[in-house]
Amino acid sequence: MSVRRAAGFTLIEVLLATVLLAAGLTLAFATLRSAGTIGGRGEAIAARSERMRTVEGFLRQRLSAALPVVMARDPSTKQPQRFIGEAQRMRFVADVPDYLGYGGPYLHDVGVEGQGAARHLRIQLTQVQAGETLTPAKPVPAEPLADGLVEVRFSYRGFDPRERRMGDWQAQWPDSDRLPRWVRIELRDAQGDWPALLVALPQATTERTSL
Repeated sequence: MSVRRAAGFTLIEVLLATVLLAAGLTLAFATLRSAGTIGGRGEAIAARSERMRTVEGFLRQRLSAALPVVMARDPSTKQPQRFIGEAQRMRFVADVPDYLGYGGPYLHDVGVEGQGAARHLRIQLTQVQAGETLTPAKPVPAEPLADGLVEVRFSYRGFDPRERRMGDWQAQWPDSDRLPRWVRIELRDAQGDWPALLVALPQATTERTSL
């Protein structure tokens, strides 16, 4: 199934629009991509601030909606995979609202592409059914969320069932069968660090989810 609507907007663009409306932001979508073309230092600073707020709002919205839904199974162990968290890539399932026309669970693949100061944060959505990520008839490319980044770091924290306590922050989430309790996203562009984004995942559990 394609995630492009008939009106010409992708599903991700529509989701971003809901964040912009909810936050009362007034800048155009172009501001999200880059503040470098806006004249005047004051305007550039304001645009960068709005850009950060929009990206943060979108990621917070999507992560807080993460579900303990199986997206795939580990090829070697056949263990169900519900959340895959790495230092610069994470994959999880969250519902897309029905009113957008393509509702239901979607794999959210958030990661980094590019090198050096040309890094950008991107996301790709793919529909999930019956514990499997569907292969679209026509591949849908990932869409950029923020460009011009020089550093991107993801980290995860959750309950450690072996120690029976909350674990430490980790760059690699060790148990793909359950959601972490917290996700932290740290970004930096040429102007400096963005405020660290810390998101709680309400559906996280202390134990593995049953099959």
